[in-house]
Amino acid sequence: MESGVRHRASGVGRETAEEAREWRVVAASVRGTSHEKSGLPCQDAHRYALLSGGALVAAVADGAGSAAFAEIGAEAAARAAVETLAQADLPAPGAEAGWKALLRDTLHVARVTVEAEAARLEAPPRELATTLIALAATPEQVAVIQVGDGATVVGEAAGAIFALTAPEPGEYINETTFLVAPDAVEAAQFSVWHGQAAHLAVLTDGLQHLALKLPEGAAHAPFFTPLFRFVSEATGEAEAQAQLSAFLRSPRLTGRADDDLTLLLASLAPGGGGVRR
Repeated sequence: MESGVRHRASGVGRETAEEAREWRVVAASVRGTSHEKSGLPCQDAHRYALLSGGALVAAVADGAGSAAFAEIGAEAAARAAVETLAQADLPAPGAEAGWKALLRDTLHVARVTVEAEAARLEAPPRELATTLIALAATPEQVAVIQVGDGATVVGEAAGAIFALTAPEPGEYINETTFLVAPDAVEAAQFSVWHGQAAHLAVLTDGLQHLALKLPEGAAHAPFFTPLFRFVSEATGEAEAQAQLSAFLRSPRLTGRADDDLTLLLASLAPGGGGVRR
């Protein structure tokens, strides 16, 4: 079962000279082969919203495999993060302190939402444990915050591809921090990049061994280059999502990654160039 939800909204955005440019987005979450064998659902989730003024807000979450309600925690966190960012008055480009405060508030709202879901289910919050990456991208900058594993990658028009966030180093394999941890918000990775991003990718940890050079966490350009070309040329939303889902389920990937897989791709295009149904 795919727990990722695509979401569009007019939101609150600042009108800019770049308003004619908008983000084309294709995203998918697919159930891992190990989950299929064990009868577990897809425990990843994703959400995004396109805002007026040329902004994209997005979130990707990966529920802990050991948590009884991991898929509920991931969906709740991703939904709360995007709704919070979509309703916010986004800070001006370059206002790093403002972006950090907004993104930390977004994590806090997401954690409170997960805790509320736990209370509704009469379960401890650890049973809804999830990672979370939340970002806001405008034609002038990308601001992102991350709790746990996964990565955010930027592609420039000139061809450079690099990671803004990367998996956190841990003492043990598969060790990571989850949103419900007491110090998750304070310890979260935060990054603001200023420039003209042509492409974005956000992924959960199921893909990081294929998409990143570990342990340093640098982006593996040959993985992203064809994917960025794919999203920049996509014309139909349903068809593009089906193609991305098929890629994530292909033997090329599942032979090397058996976890749930989520990939959100975005390409900045002239106005009217967004992926359409």
